[in-house]
Amino acid sequence: MDTSSRPQSPSSAAAARPDHDAVAAAIERRLQAEREKAAADAAAQGLSFDVRNHEKRQEFRRMIDPGILRPNPRSLALEALQTLLKLAENIIDHPDEVKYQRFKPTNPTIKRLLVEPRGTLEYAVAVIPKLGFHPQIEDFQPYYVFNKRHMNDLKIGAAMIKEAVDRELVKEEREQRRRADEKAAHEAAVAKVKQAFYDDRKGRALIDERERVTRAAAAAKGAAGSPAQQDAIADYRPKRRMPGSGHTLSGETIDVDDDDEEGSVTAGRPDDDE
Repeated sequence: MDTSSRPQSPSSAAAARPDHDAVAAAIERRLQAEREKAAADAAAQGLSFDVRNHEKRQEFRRMIDPGILRPNPRSLALEALQTLLKLAENIIDHPDEVKYQRFKPTNPTIKRLLVEPRGTLEYAVAVIPKLGFHPQIEDFQPYYVFNKRHMNDLKIGAAMIKEAVDRELVKEEREQRRRADEKAAHEAAVAKVKQAFYDDRKGRALIDERERVTRAAAAAKGAAGSPAQQDAIADYRPKRRMPGSGHTLSGETIDVDDDDEEGSVTAGRPDDDE
């Protein structure tokens, strides 16, 4: 039997309906957890703002990243943020000095970083009114003038900008160290290859020199035992004979006079009586 069309009992329908009190309690617990986390984050960052400013801080964070940092070169984005931070800190540190409460968009730094590159840094321009600056015309000159009623917003924005700048500077320093380490490793590898090349050339030169000396010694030794070398030695021997007389094994008598270079041989046999 099909029971899908059977009406539900009141108790079953009540059980199927959500418990609005339980849902409300769950939402309240989640919101409370978010507020406590925001308060802890603010305390860790040294902020004096209460939890009610949590959404405003989040708004500034979104405008900074991904609004400014992500789509732009890091160096340009950092310089723009540092300029915004300087504008805010000047007012915070000197709240009663009028000269810090306004700036001209035609200022070269402001113009280069915040006004001209609208396609890339429109978020930086949008941050300016969030910080409490609003455009005005004075003596036909454009200005951004700070309204003191926005001092709290200025402090929140300055804190969020400083948070981002400090974080990005740490990343930049780490990146610079990484590049320096890679460069040093590359230079060390190149130096090692060069040294190995020089050592190989030096070793090859020593081997070649030893082989040359060996070949020269072998050539000299071979030349000393050749017939031509022997003839040269024989020709070099003196041909003059020492003066005197003597007998050969055959009994011949040899007399050499002082004036006879070749000497004279007196042939004869010993006396029969001897």
